[in-house]
Amino acid sequence: MSKVIFITADAKETVLQNACGTLMEAAVDHSIAGIEGDCGGVGSCGTCHVHITHEWMQRVGPATGFERAIIDLQQNASPCSRLGCQVQLTEKLDGLVVRVPNPAR
Repeated sequence: MSKVIFITADAKETVLQNACGTLMEAAVDHSIAGIEGDCGGVGSCGTCHVHITHEWMQRVGPATGFERAIIDLQQNASPCSRLGCQVQLTEKLDGLVVRVPNPAR
């Protein structure tokens, strides 16, 4: 279980204590604005796209393969982009800070 801090596009900060599963599951379970998880966590839709803050990127790691391909389709993609459904919350990510970009609609 991990503490996760979500910062939404409107600068609202939400702290989740004892989050588990994936970033997407934690965000959807707590109604974090901008995280939808439309594909149910299989990494095919991009509706759980987040930006990992720079200080956490080394621990989380970059997107690769199919995840990178989905991220590259997102308007607000960056080198710090990940799909929340592909980031498993572990003790090493306790205190993780992620930003939810403005949705491209």
